[in-house]
Amino acid sequence: MKRFYALLKVGLQGLRKYISPVFLVLLGVSFTLWYISKLNYTYTTDFNIKVKVDGERIVVPCVVEGKGTTLFGYGFYASRRANIPLSELSYEVVEQPVVNADGIVDSLTTIRKAHISPLSMQDAISVRFSDLKIISLGEFADIPLP
Repeated sequence: MKRFYALLKVGLQGLRKYISPVFLVLLGVSFTLWYISKLNYTYTTDFNIKVKVDGERIVVPCVVEGKGTTLFGYGFYASRRANIPLSELSYEVVEQPVVNADGIVDSLTTIRKAHISPLSMQDAISVRFSDLKIISLGEFADIPLP
C-alpha cells in the first residue's frame, strides 16, 4: 500500500509540470457553476416516503417530479416523512387468517387489516409535499386495524 501511495505521489508531481494549479481551481469552479445551472431543470426520480398512519409506519415508494433544487433539498436536508390519519384515507377492511410458526393456518382467528387505496394515499401525500408532483406510487403494506 505504501508503494501505491509513493507511485501516486510521484505521478502527481510529474503531472504538476504540465497542469497548473490555477487551471484545476478554475475547472472546479466551472464544474460547480455548471451543476448549479442544471439544478433549475425539472427532473423525475424515485423517493421512498415514510408515512405514519395512526401510529403504524409504512414506507411508500413514489415516483416524483420537481425542480432539481427541490429534489436536492429533499434528498439531503429535508425529511421525507408524513403523518396521515386513517380517517383521511379511503380503505377497505381485509381479513387474513393467522398462520402459526409451524405453517398451519388457523381459520378461527383472523387479523383485520386496512388495504389503503393508492389513489387516496397519493392525494394525501401530494397535499403534504406541495412542491413535488407525485406521479405514481409503488406497492406498500397494509396496516393492522385496532
